[in-house]
Amino acid sequence: MIIEISRIFRNLRLGADRGGSVTVEFALVAVPFIVMVLGSFDFAYQAYLKTVVQGALNDVARTASLESPDLECDDGTLSDKVKCAIQKRSDVVAREATYSVRINNFYDFSTVGRTEKLITDYNKNGAYDAGDCFVDLNENGTFDTTAGRDGVGGADDVSYYIVTVSMPRLFPIDKFLPLSPNYSISGETAVRNQPYARQRIPPTVCV
Repeated sequence: MIIEISRIFRNLRLGADRGGSVTVEFALVAVPFIVMVLGSFDFAYQAYLKTVVQGALNDVARTASLESPDLECDDGTLSDKVKCAIQKRSDVVAREATYSVRINNFYDFSTVGRTEKLITDYNKNGAYDAGDCFVDLNENGTFDTTAGRDGVGGADDVSYYIVTVSMPRLFPIDKFLPLSPNYSISGETAVRNQPYARQRIPPTVCV
C-alpha cells in the first residue's frame, strides 16, 4: 500500500514537470510564429500599397497628358498639381507618408533615358566630340547624356514620371528582422501627351 501511494505521488510530480516543458516549448515556437504572421501581413500590405501608388500614378499621368487637365488640385504648377493628385489618391491607404515626384519630358519614347542624338560623327567613334552636330532636345545649347527636360512638357512630348513614397511600417517587424522601419514604395510610367498642338521641333546644334 505504501509503495502504491509513493508511485502515485511520483507520477504527479512527473506530470507537473511535463506541463512546465510544454510551456517553454510553446514560448519558443510562439515568438517566431507571431513574427512570421505579422511579417506576412506587413509584406502583403506593402504589395497592396505599391499597387495603389502605381494605379494612382497611371491615372494621374493619363489625365496630365491632356491640354487642360483637371487634377482636382488648384495650386502651383502642373507638376505640383500632379504630385498633389497622386498624394490624394494614395493617402487613402498610406498613413503619415511623404512623397517625392520627379517628372521629365522627352521628344519621343526612343530618347527616354538616352543621350541626345548625334547628327554628324566626324571621327566615327560613336561619341560626341567638339564640332559634332547633335539634336539639342532640351535646348540648352550643350550635348547632354540625358535628353530630358524638367516638367510635364508640351503637346506630343513624352512625360516620364518617377514617384517614391515613404511611410512607417504597418507592423513593427523591424524590431525582429533586419528591415527598415519605413516602407519605400516606388512607381514609374511614361505617357505621350495628347497632340493638342504642333510639337516643338528641337534645333540641331554644332559646337
